[in-house]
Amino acid sequence: MSDEQKKLLEQKLWDIANILRGKISANQFQDYILGFIFYKYLSEKLEKKANEFLKPDNLIFAEIDENSEQGKEILGALKEATVDALGYFLKPSELFGTLAKKGNAKVINEDDEEQIQSTFILEDLANVLNSIEKSTMGSESQDDFDNLFYDIDLNSTKIGRTTKDRNDVIVKILTALDAIDFDLDNTEGDVLGDAYEYLIAQFAAGAGQKAGEFYTPQQVSTILAKIVTTKKSKLKSVYDPTCGSGSLLLRVAKEVDEVGHFYGQEQNRTTYNLARMNMILHDVNYHKFDIKHEDTLERPQHEGLKFEAIVANPPFSAKWSANPLFSNEERFSQYGRLAPGTKADFAFIQHMVHHLDDNGIMACIAPHGVLFRGAAEGHIRKFLIEDRNYIDAIIGLPANLFYGTSIPTCILVFKKCKENPDDILFIDASNDFEKVKNQNVLREEHINKIVETYQSRAVIEKYSNTATLEQVKANDYNLNIPRYVNTFEEAKSIDVNAIAEKLQSIDSKMETVDKTIASFCAELNIKTPF
Repeated sequence: MSDEQKKLLEQKLWDIANILRGKISANQFQDYILGFIFYKYLSEKLEKKANEFLKPDNLIFAEIDENSEQGKEILGALKEATVDALGYFLKPSELFGTLAKKGNAKVINEDDEEQIQSTFILEDLANVLNSIEKSTMGSESQDDFDNLFYDIDLNSTKIGRTTKDRNDVIVKILTALDAIDFDLDNTEGDVLGDAYEYLIAQFAAGAGQKAGEFYTPQQVSTILAKIVTTKKSKLKSVYDPTCGSGSLLLRVAKEVDEVGHFYGQEQNRTTYNLARMNMILHDVNYHKFDIKHEDTLERPQHEGLKFEAIVANPPFSAKWSANPLFSNEERFSQYGRLAPGTKADFAFIQHMVHHLDDNGIMACIAPHGVLFRGAAEGHIRKFLIEDRNYIDAIIGLPANLFYGTSIPTCILVFKKCKENPDDILFIDASNDFEKVKNQNVLREEHINKIVETYQSRAVIEKYSNTATLEQVKANDYNLNIPRYVNTFEEAKSIDVNAIAEKLQSIDSKMETVDKTIASFCAELNIKTPF
């Protein structure tokens, strides 16, 4: 698929999303649109796989009679095979295309003319979505599909005042989606996955304050992904403890040939569902991902596991319990202090460091306060530098990159086995961006400069510098970037004598003007204004 065709697909999907624009907010109508796209994908993926299984018997999945004994026997065998291969099952009558055509039925009127009439399908649709989840019960994929369509409320008055209104809207969406070819046979690129990512980004842009809960801007994700995959073509595992829609995990996969397993945890249920859909839709088999729905700090779900790559964009300065009992937990006990309850930034960092493998790289986004705030945070920062020497680099980013906040942020890079144990690299990329409307954007050249500087550890005037651990210690473990990267611009020298001469010239001209005005006033027999 060409770039032009890809953009056309994105535009078609966005046009379909706009069917609900004005009815409900962006972060609500994403549940319907993304959910229905996912249902269509599951349907087409299942039909394709089922036909592969049936090919030796010259059978076509959509033509199987579900009510005949032979049909039931065939579908029973198919269910077992497809649940094992894909993690779920659908009957021919439950396929997306079948339901869309039923909702958009053709009828013959009294004048023998063919017309399109919307048929009631909301109940059928609810049953199908429920059936997808039920098909996984007792299988390995059950957790990955459990309550996956929970946020699609077909009875919400927000999408239509009456049942008929709601049905008409849903039928319109399904009909428009049914007309789009997802091109699942295209093995050259993840076309649908990329289009899905495009929609997630558009919803994030429209969701304002809520956007940070589920989406990290793609250009920032790219930097994190390129950093944690430095010098690696394969990863055993990648982990995101605040995974949102899963986009950051998937971005890491684009930088290497293979990722063995994806791990994530997400507190928000709706976003957790979106992350699982995103994984499956990007053709990540259910065997290869483990996304959990829980509060990462209070109830971590991946205890005992170490990860080769860790990426994260935790909520900035979020509150957490800071329960004293955590002082005895392995994630926090060695530090001697807990992150304050009003600012969980270092609690997330401690959690991630705990899960980082010895050969791994961790890169996370944080507000600048983690670099210099004192008290407990200063104590934790000192421990990470002086006792563990895990901090590899600090990268300052421009302000106003993220949806919902305009504050400047930074990337912290951690390694347990540093190739350069005697120093920390500082990069000040805060001035490299392009302003697009109300948002600052990193272009490809900005991203490449950051990544290349990190990987080469180059010292660039007014951009990057390495500081020895002794220098950091002398600054009382304050990591504020301007302490180490001098971006000071000298003021232009001023020729005082030239300015004095200019002022004298102005005074002389003013004196001449005053005399002229005075003569005019005398002629007019009026007072002078001075």
